[in-house]
Amino acid sequence: MQRITAVFTVISSSRLMATASTTIVNDSPLQVLPSIDLPNLIQRKATDHMQCNDEPFNIVDIGDIVHKIKMWLSLLPRVHPYFALKCNVDRGFLATLLAFGFGFEGVSKAEIDTVLKMGASPEKIIFANPYKPISHIKYAAYQNVNLMTFDNVTELYKIKEFYPKARLLLRLKFDDPRSKYELGKKYGVEIDEVTHILQIARELQLNVVGISYHVGGGYTDACNFLKAIELAKTAFNYAKSIGINFNVLDIGGGFPGQANSLFKKICSNISSALDKHFPVEDNISIIAEPGRYFAETAFTLVLCVAGKREIYEIDQKIPVYNKGCIKKKFRNEACNKKKFEYYVNDGRYGSFSEFLMSYGCQYPQVIGKKSETLYSTRLWGPTVSGSDCIFEECYLPELEVGDLIYFEEMGAYTTVLGTNFNGLTRPVSYYVIDQGMWNVAKHKLLTKFKAVDEYSA
Repeated sequence: MQRITAVFTVISSSRLMATASTTIVNDSPLQVLPSIDLPNLIQRKATDHMQCNDEPFNIVDIGDIVHKIKMWLSLLPRVHPYFALKCNVDRGFLATLLAFGFGFEGVSKAEIDTVLKMGASPEKIIFANPYKPISHIKYAAYQNVNLMTFDNVTELYKIKEFYPKARLLLRLKFDDPRSKYELGKKYGVEIDEVTHILQIARELQLNVVGISYHVGGGYTDACNFLKAIELAKTAFNYAKSIGINFNVLDIGGGFPGQANSLFKKICSNISSALDKHFPVEDNISIIAEPGRYFAETAFTLVLCVAGKREIYEIDQKIPVYNKGCIKKKFRNEACNKKKFEYYVNDGRYGSFSEFLMSYGCQYPQVIGKKSETLYSTRLWGPTVSGSDCIFEECYLPELEVGDLIYFEEMGAYTTVLGTNFNGLTRPVSYYVIDQGMWNVAKHKLLTKFKAVDEYSA
């Protein structure tokens, strides 16, 4: 708790002169800056951070989150976002969402407890796990978190015994084999099973109030959102045919991490499908479970080189520096080619766990190196595991122990998937916002950021 606050309040007088309009928001860990110059900001934060330790840290751009929220509200005004806690539970990030009145989607007692302790309303939490441990159902009942999902008869009997007053959403199966995460393999009922399972729920006198689904993750086809809403409408009609009137539709997640043309196309498809199948006059409450969209681009992970190894090979090509170190560029000359291996302070057992499965990560960026020569580089994580490798090969200038590299777009499924293998610790977060976004959102953010340190304890 004290560590976060100290980093944002202890700033040398020389640096204060260089950033005269920097503002510390009361004693909160949110720093207001004239603009976000990421490389310079990282260098300044690292100077303070490294005085205490040389662990990895995140720069969290609260303004990026506010921008994403404003875009969502503009493009999907009928859809209430319930953030998927499995994606990111950083306290400052969640405080921002709370400040804007978000709901939350949790799949366990621990996730639900996290946001309840931060002040979330039980009425704005969905327990979206179709297969819940009994103790977790009891906890939800105790906390009055009454909206939850199911997709099978066995779960209905559990709910009947331990939380008969719950409001239930029947989860439909939706498959897209192109998705990296085919959730339809694990969850959801086929559309032709809907009537049967609803009849059993009615016999048990349980309150099924609507439908949920998830289009899958990792491959986003804008047309899938249309198809899924059409499928949900069919389920609504089946329910109506046996005298059950639904009033909640949960359109799930699967939204991309970028606020780009694809996201806008998805929103357009959703809006048109909702207007066609669930018009406003039907009074259907519509929610979604976005995760990656709100979290991904707000986080930049900063790592420190802890070790270095040099290797020589004979090659006919010399790599030449290219801005951003993203593309390989060569001169065709014979040379004694050097390769480097660097050992950094985060890896596959920490923030980079997801990239073992399917997603790639952004190419590393280097702080303070102007050399035009790039070298074939392998990046190792900090653990003793032989599989703890972030990049088998990338191209970077020569680095030294203590140099910094950073990875952008590290907000989704990073630290939440990390382990404590070899005593790994989670990166600390430093929160910043540019003056323009602060002027837009300060009336909301000030209600939450005073207490972020308390939540982080």
